[in-house]
Amino acid sequence: MGMATDYDAPRKTDDDTESIQALQERVPDKMSGVVDVEDADNPGSFELAGQDLADVDLDVVVLPPQADEFTCMSCFLVKHRSQLDHEGKLGPICHECAA
Repeated sequence: MGMATDYDAPRKTDDDTESIQALQERVPDKMSGVVDVEDADNPGSFELAGQDLADVDLDVVVLPPQADEFTCMSCFLVKHRSQLDHEGKLGPICHECAA
């Protein structure tokens, strides 16, 4: 068997002794973390690679309310009747909003 290894002991090699200039070169530029807020707030500038979707019409089928559904008057989401908590003054309220 070999010797026991002390894993808590500091490990230093010759590579660990770098010059201050080398360390300063590795420090990221102060401006590298700045985000251009104008581009981040403009989702319209998002483009798919190689696809122009400007002339594409999207067809969406909207179904009428079903007999086993209700619209919560607090969160305005369409929910299944099993999620109905109570009927409030303004209309049905779901379990999540009643909690």
